[in-house]
Amino acid sequence: MANKKKWLKKDLDSFKNLISSKISIAEDELEESKKIADQMLDSSQTNAIYSSHMADASGDHVELEKAYYMISRTKKYLNYLNKALTMIQEGTFGICVACNQLIPKARLEEVPHTTKCVACKEDR
Repeated sequence: MANKKKWLKKDLDSFKNLISSKISIAEDELEESKKIADQMLDSSQTNAIYSSHMADASGDHVELEKAYYMISRTKKYLNYLNKALTMIQEGTFGICVACNQLIPKARLEEVPHTTKCVACKEDR
């Protein structure tokens, strides 16, 4: 596999389908996280009318921060997946940016947005 310079079209189509599926799942997760954050904001604003203990408010704040973190993380993941789709269109998908060899298929199936093979990733 080290001698190949590009993936075959059938492989790229398979990766494209895999990435599209992961994008769909991530978009659903993003929407769910946004709903949770919105509900928490609405709830905290409603609860602000009533006196509450500082510990309760702090706990709510921590949960809201977690929701925002998940939103941020999912957006970043979606960006990586969309970049992978662009790389498929440009013909650079699945080629390690460090050693210019093809990234093994098993790695791309697990982490389709990767830009490095395992050896180069471990070398950092």
